[in-house]
Amino acid sequence: MSYIRERRVEEKERRRAEIVDAAEQLYADKGWDSVTMEQVAKRARLSRALLYVYFRDRDELQFAIGERALSVLTARFQEAAGRHPRGLDQVEAIGRAYMAYAHEFPHYFDVCARFQAHSVDPDAGSNEGACAVAGDQAIGVVVAAIRTGIADGSIRADIGDPVMYAVTLWAFTHGVIQLAMAKGNDLARFGIATPKLSEYALSLLRSLGAAGPAG
Repeated sequence: MSYIRERRVEEKERRRAEIVDAAEQLYADKGWDSVTMEQVAKRARLSRALLYVYFRDRDELQFAIGERALSVLTARFQEAAGRHPRGLDQVEAIGRAYMAYAHEFPHYFDVCARFQAHSVDPDAGSNEGACAVAGDQAIGVVVAAIRTGIADGSIRADIGDPVMYAVTLWAFTHGVIQLAMAKGNDLARFGIATPKLSEYALSLLRSLGAAGPAG
């Protein structure tokens, strides 16, 4: 690749990152449903026409943010799992990392929720496909932790398909986080504090997967 062409590629990648940065800032400030392409162009200090050169519509832009969100989530999962040798402890640590991630990056959690509710084609365009790959990588960390647990005896050998179990854990944990974030006042009427619900959910998941009493 020539020097000039390399510079052009670098400039294109830099401009794309700046657009995603601008869109993400708006997402965090006001929620995705209120974000327009015009606002993104203005925040990124470029014309709408140039914005559409990089992203053909809001969906494409949202997938780009989703790829970033899921990449951060994967890194958090890997870091959490890496602190523990046993698979069962890795799975619990991943669950805690997901809950912390949701509270630290609520807009990332929201885009993950929207992504999970969307039927994604991994062979689709670059942004949608990249988002799907990033999602696979995140769930792959959970699957690896489960397989480690089965191998070291901390997770029940009869737990079934590790992928099925990982997806079930993801769905369960995601639902608990959504409930805690959206229904805090309703939970309080039942005398349930949000942290207490989170701890109960993690304890329940641990006991369901543990090979022995309490793991």
